[in-house]
Amino acid sequence: MTSLAEEIRGYVVAEFLDGEDTADLTADFDLITNGVVDSLGVVRIVSHLSRTYSIPVDDIPLVPDNFRSIGAMSAFVEDATKAAA
Repeated sequence: MTSLAEEIRGYVVAEFLDGEDTADLTADFDLITNGVVDSLGVVRIVSHLSRTYSIPVDDIPLVPDNFRSIGAMSAFVEDATKAAA
């Protein structure tokens, strides 16, 4: 995983999986389908990504597929930060 993906993974582990086995938490692990993140969790993730990567909340489309996995979130942040540059 890239450092971006590692940071996002660290956030997910700390906020949603604290104390649980995270061996299955790969870049393509579906966080929504597997019940790790619910709709409120998506809002918390959006807030974290907005603060951490200086992405205006208004520029973050609330499309579940953008937040379904660590890989999807990493790709979204990369695209959003490139577009802002």
